[in-house]
Amino acid sequence: MVRYQLPKLPYSYDDLEPHIDKQTMMIHHQRHHQSYVDGLNKVLAEISGSSHPQYITSILSDLTPIPENLQKKIKFFGGGFENHRLLWEMMNPDGGGIPGGRLADSIDVYFNSFEEFKEIFSMEALSIEGSGWSWLVFNQTFNKIEIITTKNQDSPWILNKIPLLGLDLWEHAYYLKHQNLRADYISSWWNVVNWDYVSNRFSELSG
Repeated sequence: MVRYQLPKLPYSYDDLEPHIDKQTMMIHHQRHHQSYVDGLNKVLAEISGSSHPQYITSILSDLTPIPENLQKKIKFFGGGFENHRLLWEMMNPDGGGIPGGRLADSIDVYFNSFEEFKEIFSMEALSIEGSGWSWLVFNQTFNKIEIITTKNQDSPWILNKIPLLGLDLWEHAYYLKHQNLRADYISSWWNVVNWDYVSNRFSELSG
């Protein structure tokens, strides 16, 4: 059986300041992400190794082999684990700015401009009621990028869409610094987006 571990951050807890504060990063990583790791390992222990694929993205893409009474837990803890693993990579102290290359071209095709894309993505993030995520995803079926939102810790993989960029809209991601001002958090987050990572993911998928 695959056993998951808390991934190390690719930077220090205070490296994203002033946009995302050190205390939020520590709690988010050490407590919240760890809880998803622990929950995922616990629910997978209830399933024999032959009943599920090798990695969580494959499991989330097809839940049918998972016993029905455990699918909800897999979605929550598996999504929580993978969403956060990607989140840390999607941010960088030297982030911000605009994407380049093929991703920039695709954004212009489907959203007219980066500024329009950014506005739509931010509005979708603001529209989430309660907890969830806003995503830029790659839709393999139609070979195009899309903006979607998911509730709780649901992963785009459940919809058979591949996450390129994701923003965590759970209150634990921003409340210490921004309290109820979600729009301020979203605006700050754009300054740490790791466009190199996102663009490379897109190039690998669309190539």
